[in-house]
Amino acid sequence: MDTFEIIEMNRKAIRLLKEWDPFQVGEDHYDTEAADVVAALQNIDDPSALAKVIQIVYEHSFEEWIPFEKCVSISYKLIAIKFEAKCIV
Repeated sequence: MDTFEIIEMNRKAIRLLKEWDPFQVGEDHYDTEAADVVAALQNIDDPSALAKVIQIVYEHSFEEWIPFEKCVSISYKLIAIKFEAKCIV
């Protein structure tokens, strides 16, 4: 992917993660977690592996557990954004 594709992917992924709002605290409370997950997304193509990262990152920040199934659901959406960005011509 070129720089434009990466920037676009990151922008969409961060927006999706903020809108997800798993703890209903408002979209503006997830900057650090979104950045950590998007960084992991760069190197992970497996939804289960990405879901585990999501679960760990959010639990570490909020000291609250998110069910793995919810993390898997968002991870599929993030990986779809990643593969969509790779297909931009």
